[in-house]
Amino acid sequence: MLQGEILDRYHQLRAISTRHHSGALDCLARPAILEQAKHLGLAYGQALVAESEEEMTLLFDLAIHTAKPGRSRAIDRYAKSVALQPGSDEELTLEAMRRAKFSLWRVDRRHEAAGVIVADLLRNSETWLVDEGLAFTAEPGMTLASRLCWPTDFAMTCGVVIPVDLELIEEALLDGAAWLRRANPSQLADDPRFATALYRSAIDAGIMDNVVFRETAMAS
Repeated sequence: MLQGEILDRYHQLRAISTRHHSGALDCLARPAILEQAKHLGLAYGQALVAESEEEMTLLFDLAIHTAKPGRSRAIDRYAKSVALQPGSDEELTLEAMRRAKFSLWRVDRRHEAAGVIVADLLRNSETWLVDEGLAFTAEPGMTLASRLCWPTDFAMTCGVVIPVDLELIEEALLDGAAWLRRANPSQLADDPRFATALYRSAIDAGIMDNVVFRETAMAS
């Protein structure tokens, strides 16, 4: 595929994912939102105290894609509520979002056509990522915390992209030291508490003040 074809395909799938995110947001109950807000330090009593849309985006990411053991995720409840044509882009994108993986991703190099090649630092693998928000900002060596999905040959972000450094990662690891000692890197990536710890550290460090999200539905 040529660059223009790849970007056209990306824009089609991004529009679909944005609609799915909006639908998943409608499946969120206030108690679930408040619970995640407390984990992130964004709640005071029964009130949300997030200072920006960017902080709310982190909250919605956790509320949509994670849940307590034995409870369903908002993204799965949304999937059960819609009837999509089998094999359609809408179905493929939603299923990809349900299987999205959170990790630490290091930008290794530019892809020859569009996007970048990123290394999954916790699963020892690499993938092709296309993301309009990173098109001009991603530099080799940059490390990002994000949830990726694969609706086609390339990966897309699920809305949250946080630049991280060693200090922030170490702070998040110390935050959950009691449970992290029992986890290998792959288990760590799959544990929603790791994403929560990273998000909380990013908020405390003020990183969210300089982050812009392209997935507008996440902050609606």
